[in-house]
Amino acid sequence: MSIQRLLLHKVEVINTKGEREREREREREKRERERERERERERERERERERERERERERERERERERVHRASFLPEKLE
Repeated sequence: MSIQRLLLHKVEVINTKGEREREREREREKRERERERERERERERERERERERERERERERERERERVHRASFLPEKLE
């Protein structure tokens, strides 16, 4: 093999190695973006659960207000 072909082969090997390295980096970045999206989805699910808990607390407060309101119309119990 001539010197020129040996050098060309060496350059191709180096380029291939660099391409593999860049591909691994792209894959790593892709996985990191997917993990970040999953974390964001989980944060959104947690916010939704908290909103639902707050709505339930509000419904419970409303039921309690209604109960107290209705009780205010009942005649006082005689002892």
